[in-house]
Amino acid sequence: MFDRVISRRGLLAAGAMTAAGLASAACAEAWGSSPTSATLSAATRQQLPVTPAQDPAAMFAATTNTPAAAPANAPAAQSASGAQPTAVAAAHTGQRPAAWAMAMPGIITTFVPAGRQMALTFDACGGPGNDEMNEVLMNFLISQRIPATLFLNERWIDADPARAESLANNPLFEIGNHGTRHCPLSVTGRSAYNIRGTASPQQAVDEVWGNHERLIRLTGRAPRFFRTGTAHYDDIAVKIVHELGETPVGFSINADAGATFSSAQIQREMAAAVPGTISIAHMHRPKSGTAPGMLAAIPRLRSAGYEFVHLP
Repeated sequence: MFDRVISRRGLLAAGAMTAAGLASAACAEAWGSSPTSATLSAATRQQLPVTPAQDPAAMFAATTNTPAAAPANAPAAQSASGAQPTAVAAAHTGQRPAAWAMAMPGIITTFVPAGRQMALTFDACGGPGNDEMNEVLMNFLISQRIPATLFLNERWIDADPARAESLANNPLFEIGNHGTRHCPLSVTGRSAYNIRGTASPQQAVDEVWGNHERLIRLTGRAPRFFRTGTAHYDDIAVKIVHELGETPVGFSINADAGATFSSAQIQREMAAAVPGTISIAHMHRPKSGTAPGMLAAIPRLRSAGYEFVHLP
């Protein structure tokens, strides 16, 4: 089924670029909706605490990492934790956040590895100019049997539902929630990269839950993981995600800076991987340096003994 979505031309291009190894491409134009090099280079390199995979946010009792099965045509009326979305929003009405960041307690930025393991994650942000798919990158992952977690935005899904369904049906990929409108997750409207965030607990719930239901229709099960647009959260929004039964995910390597990095920059960032790393890159900008950079970096990491795994 996947062959109907990804072209033979893309597969041939992936093979050619793999052989070339160090091929490079021009940077894509920044669109201000994802982590960028100017703001995240320090975060990329900071030492972030390893979070136990089996309990990524013990501070939130409602957290569960167990997928909740549901018929593909019947979205869940409540979260995997049993919470009602309307009740979650109401419980946080009037609360004021104390933190605003891409890494804080309750957000997974690393995991406890079993040996030399790391997790590749790729965002599909959706919206005007962001609805394409990087076929070279995706064909490479498939041909090399490399698992990854794909965070799909609802707009990207709806731009081509058959393409999204094919990805969801491929066991190499776990599908994560990348939001309904792809905006920062806030309860006060706080902005990142001039993108206004959700402005209330109800809007934060809607940003998570709208695509949560869309992913149930797509995959037949509830998503385990959520990454907000721009990767920015406040601490109340982090609690909301957990109470809705999903785990907020950040990153420890910012591999492509919102698909603005060159191939050489991506290779340099990926070379900093350590066991337990979670990398972030983007799968919807085919003219960016992401594919050539990853096609060079991933084989090197494999040669160094790294195993690529899904988020635990």
